[in-house]
Amino acid sequence: MTDYRALLATIAVPRLTGTAANQQIREVLKRELGARGLVVMEHRFTARSLLYRLGRAPLEGVNLIAVRPRARVAVWLAAHYDSKGQPLSMATRLVAAGLATVGAVELLALVVRALLGALHAGAPDILAGAAGVTGILLLAANRVTDRSAGAVDNAAGVVAVLATLDALPPEAGVGVLLPDAEEYGLLVARAFVRERAHLLGDTCLINFDGIDDRGVTIAFVHRTGSTIERVAAALGARRPRWLPVLVDGLVLAAAAREGVTIMRGDWGTARVVHTPRDAAERLTLEGVRRVAAGVAAALLPG
Repeated sequence: MTDYRALLATIAVPRLTGTAANQQIREVLKRELGARGLVVMEHRFTARSLLYRLGRAPLEGVNLIAVRPRARVAVWLAAHYDSKGQPLSMATRLVAAGLATVGAVELLALVVRALLGALHAGAPDILAGAAGVTGILLLAANRVTDRSAGAVDNAAGVVAVLATLDALPPEAGVGVLLPDAEEYGLLVARAFVRERAHLLGDTCLINFDGIDDRGVTIAFVHRTGSTIERVAAALGARRPRWLPVLVDGLVLAAAAREGVTIMRGDWGTARVVHTPRDAAERLTLEGVRRVAAGVAAALLPG
């Protein structure tokens, strides 16, 4: 039986796309998938991102695609395996984005009032403008680093894929997609859909991204269908219509018949993600066990 805690400790290390650690973790995952009887293929790509430092060569990433020999894939289990650090946590970035939005709305209001000949800036206008400037400065300073082990985001998601796979019979029509470079603006998803979209056609995509022990399970449905409905019901998941997050499922599901991203957490999770505090030691994997069991139960025949 797989020791998922040990596996988490192995892969939850800083592994920004293009680094030696990213390559080492990729080899670990190829061995894990091969040990489960899957044939593993690599999809290599190069791309540029605004998040990637200017003046450098194009970013090189490698997606892992794993299938059982001669088996037709009806469901893809996906989870990006790269990580990134940033000076601001996800929670702080959301607050900064909110402040920047307040500033943008205030600027628009001032323009409209100026056009109407009623321009007058009072204390509320000054405060809104200051909030906007603060938000913009925070976001501008939020560069990408390699200082987070990415345990929740997204080593736990990768473990959830493997745990779900282990709970299914060997003959299940399930394939595995482990994208790279998600943290650079969904580069992998865009490259995969551009070059391998035929693999997703008439399939169901279940993407795992950020599975914490704490909080609630969320089914962020991109394209609904009978399989997605069973998965969401089995997990007892909340189903928000919109979330302020970028996940591979948003792009990958566009080429699939059905698609969903499964997440689990709360505001405390958002305060940890992309910081050095997102470490394996804070996880028991109880969230992963619950999610994997629920997804596997929904996929089992009958």
